Amino acid sequence: MSSELVVDLRTLPLVTLDDFWDAVSGPCGLPDWFGRNLDAWWDTIEGRGVSDTVDAHELLVVRATAAGLFTPGDPDGARLSVMFAEASHARLDLAAEPAS
Repeated sequence: MSSELVVDLRTLPLVTLDDFWDAVSGPCGLPDWFGRNLDAWWDTIEGRGVSDTVDAHELLVVRATAAGLFTPGDPDGARLSVMFAEASHARLDLAAEPAS
């Protein structure tokens, strides 16, 4: 098992949860039947058994910009951020500026 899978989304415009699901689907190896909701994401990052790609790593690190979905006060971004904070196998790293 590798230590970290890093998914860098800092250059992508993430405005909605659908944008987030679209962005992580490929790099995280999410199957076609993935539910595209927070419960399904929790099952993926904590329950495991959804994605062989995620399961092959001890930790999933998602890098994003503190804008759009992750702007302070966005309810969907807040719920997703809390989920990452509570996860033992995933971490959300938010940057103030997009990656160059």
